[in-house]
Amino acid sequence: MSDTPAPTPSPAPAPAPKPAAAPQFSVDTLIKEATNGQIWKSMFRNWPWQDTARHRARHIVDNVWLHLHPTKVRPRALETTFTWGLGGLSFLLYLLLTITGVLLMFYYRPTVELAYQDMKDLQFAVSFGIFLRNNHRWCAHAMVTIVILHMVRVFLTGSYKKPREFNWGVGVILLTLTLFLSFTGYLLPWDQLAIWAVTVGTNMAAATPFLGNEGPFANLLGMKINNDVRFVLLGGTTVGANTLLRFYVMHCVLVPLVTGALIMLHFWRVRKDTFSAAPRQPDEEKVDVWPHLVVREYIAAAICVAFVWFVSVAFDAPLEELANPNVTPNPSKAPWYFLGLQELLVYFDPWIAGVLIPGLIIKGLCAIPYLDTNPKGVGYYTWKERPFANAIFMFGIVMWFVLIYIGTYCRGPNYFWYWPWESWLIHKPAPPPTWSFPLWLGVLSIAGYAGLGMALPKLIKGEIDWKKANWGFGVFFLVLAAAMKIGGDIEAWRIIVVGALLWMTFLFGFLYPQRYLKDIDFMRYQIAQSLNLMMMAVLLKMGLRLGLDVKYVLELPQFNLNI
Repeated sequence: MSDTPAPTPSPAPAPAPKPAAAPQFSVDTLIKEATNGQIWKSMFRNWPWQDTARHRARHIVDNVWLHLHPTKVRPRALETTFTWGLGGLSFLLYLLLTITGVLLMFYYRPTVELAYQDMKDLQFAVSFGIFLRNNHRWCAHAMVTIVILHMVRVFLTGSYKKPREFNWGVGVILLTLTLFLSFTGYLLPWDQLAIWAVTVGTNMAAATPFLGNEGPFANLLGMKINNDVRFVLLGGTTVGANTLLRFYVMHCVLVPLVTGALIMLHFWRVRKDTFSAAPRQPDEEKVDVWPHLVVREYIAAAICVAFVWFVSVAFDAPLEELANPNVTPNPSKAPWYFLGLQELLVYFDPWIAGVLIPGLIIKGLCAIPYLDTNPKGVGYYTWKERPFANAIFMFGIVMWFVLIYIGTYCRGPNYFWYWPWESWLIHKPAPPPTWSFPLWLGVLSIAGYAGLGMALPKLIKGEIDWKKANWGFGVFFLVLAAAMKIGGDIEAWRIIVVGALLWMTFLFGFLYPQRYLKDIDFMRYQIAQSLNLMMMAVLLKMGLRLGLDVKYVLELPQFNLNI
């Protein structure tokens, strides 16, 4: 055996290094890299997203648009039939109006020489110009309608009651600003429709008591056509170049700024006063706002935008001939949302129809939360628990839109009455002559109406049987109708109109207050019943004019004061 050592095996060669894998570029990788970077995390603090209760709450709190929402809401607030999304849609339309309005400002010059030409350029020369103008116009009309419906919804769900009284008042002011915002924009096309609608609307300002040259007691302050409140509004004695510039500034700068500030205050108070949706069960658990409520809001917004765009493509905003102060349209009408006031001019002097009644409506709406002491019906729809409040409020809303309908479809040339199926080409005879009460009768009538209207509901104790009361009214009216027919051979339709208006006055001015108002404290009763009687007085005056051709119940020409 040999002592020679065995040869040591040589080490195996090291394996060749594998080539480095090529970097994988994918959408997920790019998103991960972007969202993990400093820039992204500086903007979105609640990242990475996790589907947990904490992250859903943080998604609301940290978002500039959503932070005014609570993190959780009652399940009722998610129901479409509770809020209908009307508050959010109102704000969405305001944003759309702001965007389209700014774009339109690039092509519009507020001078009487160029304004109408720019409207024509938007229609025929500017790319998508007609779409922008249509969108702006229909959004304005939609916003007026949606804000009114939002107010109705808030009222019917009792969402104006404590602790939300102040925010209801802010909402009423926002409704007023919405109407004024639309009105100031009405003049900007500078066509016949615009100039005469604004002329009709601003003429009411001249009838303002003390401050308008045609209003009561104007002589006490020396008001004339060249220094009254209408002169300040128009920048002259007629609608002209100064008026166009003033309305442009109000429409594009002043009113939107004030409206935007009040919208922020309104939203802030909604958040601080808590959402009004009431629980359905005492131990009901709330649900996360994200994603349940937010998804519903975005769907509603998408539907609203799609609808407005469809209308903007399908229907063009009206544009008539160039404005001509020397050619008056027949009939000349205010914007549709003011046609109710214009219709009241048939029955009242301008200082009542254009100043007093709108002022009372605004003040009365603001006073509602402080007059309504009924603690029931907050956060849900109910009629049985709030019959008086719902009946009076809805009666006023319906009455307002009936007047708008009459002014739109039943008032033709010379502002004569035309039924909707009658052609305006048919010549109508002049209405019969009117007459006024003697002074002594007018004073007695107003004093008797106010005195009995205030006293009877409070003095009569016990419950009145409404069925018997209405039968008694029916007998009374039959006797009155017979006397009207025999005494003046009055047409049947006039008697029917008078009967309907008298019955509504009897129902809402006496029966409802007698049952539901008599037990509240004296001060609230005085204010509530006074506002109620003034609303019913509008019906009575309409009945006197339509049925008996009465022009004034009280006439004091020396003070320019006529009722």
